[in-house]
Amino acid sequence: MRATAFPAQFFGLVLVLASVAIASCSSPPASDLSADAIAKVTAGECLDCELPGVDLAGKNLQEAKLNRSNLSNAKLAGGDLSGALMDSVDLQNADLANANLTNAALTSANLGGANFKGADLSGAYLRDANLADTDFTDANLTGANLTSTNLEDAILDGATLTDAMLPQDFTAP
Repeated sequence: MRATAFPAQFFGLVLVLASVAIASCSSPPASDLSADAIAKVTAGECLDCELPGVDLAGKNLQEAKLNRSNLSNAKLAGGDLSGALMDSVDLQNADLANANLTNAALTSANLGGANFKGADLSGAYLRDANLADTDFTDANLTGANLTSTNLEDAILDGATLTDAMLPQDFTAP
């Protein structure tokens, strides 16, 4: 009888320990995530960070290093990301309306469905980026490098493309 009770108690303990381990690995509340993200990003470096949905709207993130970070659905509207290094970053469905991204590096970035309405991307380097379904309405892309990008269904109404390097197969709307 004692031998059968031990395994039941043992497995009960294993279940309790497993639930504690799972709880400790879960994501922090959104408010904690934002505070932590702001601290990391404004410190200037947040490589490989998992920050989906973070609210950094209006923040000064000049020259921040965000390579390979997940910022999908992030709120970055009105922020200053000039000179930021964001190679291979995931900004899918992020809001970057009226943001300053002059001379930002977004090589191989996933920007699908992002909102860049009124943003300044002059001199930005977007080579090999996914720009499908991205909204560039009234954005400034003067001198931006868009070679080898996917511009399928991108909205470019009112966008300035002076001296921009465009994909070979691109035809102006």
